[in-house]
Amino acid sequence: MMAQTPVLTVTLNPALDLSAQIPEMVAGPKLRLSNPVYEPGGGGVNVARAIGALGGQATAWVALGGSAGAQHLELLRAQGVPVRRFDAPGETRQSWAITDSHGQQFRLQLPGADWPPHDATRALDDIVAQADGLVVLSGSQPPGVDAGFAQDLARMLGAGRLVVDISGAPLSQLLRDPDTAAPVHVLRLDQGEAEAQAGHGLPQMGDALDFAQSLVARGVAQHVCIALGADGSVLAGPELALHCRPPQVRVRSKVGAGDSFTGAFTLELARAPHAFTQALHAGTAAATAAVMTPGTALCRAADMQAILPECSLHNLRA
Repeated sequence: MMAQTPVLTVTLNPALDLSAQIPEMVAGPKLRLSNPVYEPGGGGVNVARAIGALGGQATAWVALGGSAGAQHLELLRAQGVPVRRFDAPGETRQSWAITDSHGQQFRLQLPGADWPPHDATRALDDIVAQADGLVVLSGSQPPGVDAGFAQDLARMLGAGRLVVDISGAPLSQLLRDPDTAAPVHVLRLDQGEAEAQAGHGLPQMGDALDFAQSLVARGVAQHVCIALGADGSVLAGPELALHCRPPQVRVRSKVGAGDSFTGAFTLELARAPHAFTQALHAGTAAATAAVMTPGTALCRAADMQAILPECSLHNLRA
């Protein structure tokens, strides 16, 4: 295993993931699922699992509660993922990814339990106490957690520590009211999220890069990455303007592509703090490898290594 700085992934709103198959999704009759697979899910959990699959190591800080939380923890430990369990209020949610015989996938998610304010404060203190390197905050937030949680965590950790992959109100809050004295280290968005935040379409790669650069200029994050689906990702930062495009592959499931990207990207930075070019390259290959796997499965190291030479990397400042 290559030397790396410690990585702590944070999952405030994990899910016990079920993937299964069905001949056809229709309303009315009982629908009998086949080939069910249960996996521990949630943004940060999947990032830690992806890092482990790629030969690195990350500790998963996970807020878990109830019987579903106990099953989630058991599955994580069975996969060899180091876990820091945080006792969360209520029951850990569940999610489903159901694929029919035509290849259509239906994704259903329950909300998380409500958190009282003191639990969010307790979580912040515990994360900072456990962190000893890079921290990845990924996934949704449970109801009751303030939308400014990411800014609070970045401020408490200090510069160059926090990688963020969030959406919805927390992302809007981060972009609307950035703490320029303590910007997050890396912010990742997908194209839909970026367009929603920009207030207009970003149809061309250059449009996405311009928006990413505007966020860096405003002090939202030191580095901003926007995923463009089959067109890869762009990355903006101080003296950085990069684009990486993957090869075309057969898509079996898009679940886990973003988390696989974030895992591979963060692992490269944990091994070499300034290796942003290599991080974008690795993240693009990992995301592409993830869409080749069924259900909620993440990237496989062998697939990623095979894809890596086929990912074309371009310095847009050249």
